[in-house]
Amino acid sequence: MLTQQFEVIPAVDVLEGRAVRLRGGRRDAVTFEGGDPVELARRFAAEGARRLHVVDLDGAFSGAPSTGLLERLVRVGVPVQVGGGYRSVAAVTAALGAGADRVIVGTAALSPGFLTDVLGVAGDHVLVAIDVADGKVTVGGWTEGTDVTPAAFARHCSAAGVTRLLVTSTARDGSLEGPDASLLAAVLPVGLPVLAAGGISSLGDLTALRELGCEGAVVGSALLAGRFTLPEAQAALTS
Repeated sequence: MLTQQFEVIPAVDVLEGRAVRLRGGRRDAVTFEGGDPVELARRFAAEGARRLHVVDLDGAFSGAPSTGLLERLVRVGVPVQVGGGYRSVAAVTAALGAGADRVIVGTAALSPGFLTDVLGVAGDHVLVAIDVADGKVTVGGWTEGTDVTPAAFARHCSAAGVTRLLVTSTARDGSLEGPDASLLAAVLPVGLPVLAAGGISSLGDLTALRELGCEGAVVGSALLAGRFTLPEAQAALTS
């Protein structure tokens, strides 16, 4: 099954005011330094990005995201999907008010009633993150394990009315070791559009994800490492 319009979304992950890439989401494992996040966002915009994936890592670890960073990045002029510590309806509403096009929620989505409440306010502007380590969903900025399988979480999201998922293999994130096809294959049959993340290192990886049925992919380390450029990716996937 081929997704007709496969979207490549460059990632701007921000820790302590600087753009970074982390290995496996570990705060002490910075693999790339990207400098000023606004300048990085402008670079991606100039290269033709149609959307930016912004993660407030400080917010993810603390559970208290700030709208200041988001407001600066929104001014770049490209739609932004933002994540990192959005665990309340108020935080999601604040992000939308600051100009976010989509807000990513993960940890709170497992709480009874949260998805109903947040979808009632934000609808399809909500993107649910299914972050997976050792075959189970992980929460709290990827620091806490659960007993929930990714497929079960996806079904929970579908039943609640979620319109899109972001599925990440935390072990592969920042690794450049290739995406976790088996993880994605477990979630895709639920039928929701899926953005893939974690491990993407080549144009071939992007093509494989499209053929698997993903709607798009979030790419960070491969772009910062120069494995390919955003224009190269878009050209390769235009077919």
